[in-house]
Amino acid sequence: MARKIGSRYTAHQILGRGSAGTVWLGEGPDGPVAVKMLREDLASDQELVGRFVQERTALLSLDHPRVVGVHDLVVDGNDLALVMDLVRGTDLRTRLDRERRLAPEAAVAIAADVAEALAAAHAAQIVHRDVKPENILLDMQGPLGPGGAHPALLTDFGVAKLIDTPRRTRASKVVGTPDYLAPEIIEGLPPRAAVDIYALATVLYELLAGFTPFGGGHPGAILRRHVTETVVPLPGIPDELWQLLVQCLAKAPASRLRATEMAARLRELQPLLAGMAPLDVDEPDADPAPDEPEAAAEPEQEPAPRRGAVPLVPGPASADSNRDTHTSMRVPAPDELAGGARGTARAPRTPGAPRPGSARNRASARRRRITLGVAGAVLVLAVGGGIWAAGSSGSDDGPPADNNNSAPAHP
Repeated sequence: MARKIGSRYTAHQILGRGSAGTVWLGEGPDGPVAVKMLREDLASDQELVGRFVQERTALLSLDHPRVVGVHDLVVDGNDLALVMDLVRGTDLRTRLDRERRLAPEAAVAIAADVAEALAAAHAAQIVHRDVKPENILLDMQGPLGPGGAHPALLTDFGVAKLIDTPRRTRASKVVGTPDYLAPEIIEGLPPRAAVDIYALATVLYELLAGFTPFGGGHPGAILRRHVTETVVPLPGIPDELWQLLVQCLAKAPASRLRATEMAARLRELQPLLAGMAPLDVDEPDADPAPDEPEAAAEPEQEPAPRRGAVPLVPGPASADSNRDTHTSMRVPAPDELAGGARGTARAPRTPGAPRPGSARNRASARRRRITLGVAGAVLVLAVGGGIWAAGSSGSDDGPPADNNNSAPAHP
């Protein structure tokens, strides 16, 4: 059913939903557009609407081939909408869900596109604050790049900043998706351009490995790892690419590359990666949630399907609502962050091996204990039987055996 958006646009059908709003396929004076309708509770917040209007000029001025451009901002009654370029394709999360990981050449090409988008944004003093696969669109109608990668475009600029208002999030809250949050955000520092570099390096790691470097398990554990642990190496990639990842995932924001530097370095690395197959590594073991009860260690279980970013929006997700973004969470206390330091992030797990702490692992451990116990009992009986046999087979001219001590005990 068609829906009027202001006086110039018409929304025809829903393309997708996220925690910040709903994206519609729309029509405007110049042709098809994408219309992002923000949630009703956001649209009814007059302070947020005012901030949105203040940011309008910056959002409209961000013009770059790797950025999903904003054409208009519509404030009409209870409607608060961004009218954007319509990209004919899918988002990077959908491709990851389908392929799990990409060939290094394609992964680096996509990351270089996004780095160029961030360079343009940072030059305009705009920090994205929520770089992740859900906010990276792949233009299926664009020309194929290195490794067969479709052109990548970055979207949703400014939305996280607008939603992160003092009234909506106290000092003890942070806004974002835990897998991609830079350590300084978790520690309560104001987000600068370097947080986007950290998030993009996390996305690149995920494209290569099939999992994020600090993700998995309870959100609190993820936040702690960002602050306290170093990234585990990925086998099979050139050292130059690994050094770039390490630098862009540095805990200190000043140690990271700038967006222009990251884009240039990634473009330089592309020839080294031509023809490389996707990496063969398995997802590492996740930390259990705090105070999580142990499950019964009965039958072996199939491994859980690969997760993307940890969802923080409670309640069941509908079929088209898997694009959660800009959600609030509590900042861990200093003792919580310090308590989990283990030096290096979780190493990738050997393919097929059970996860420590899982039901399958506990069942395997219990079987080993039972096997060792039975083997020990058999050994004791065997040794005891040998001693009795030696004591009851004396020579004819020797003293008779002590019958009170030589008979074996009955089971």
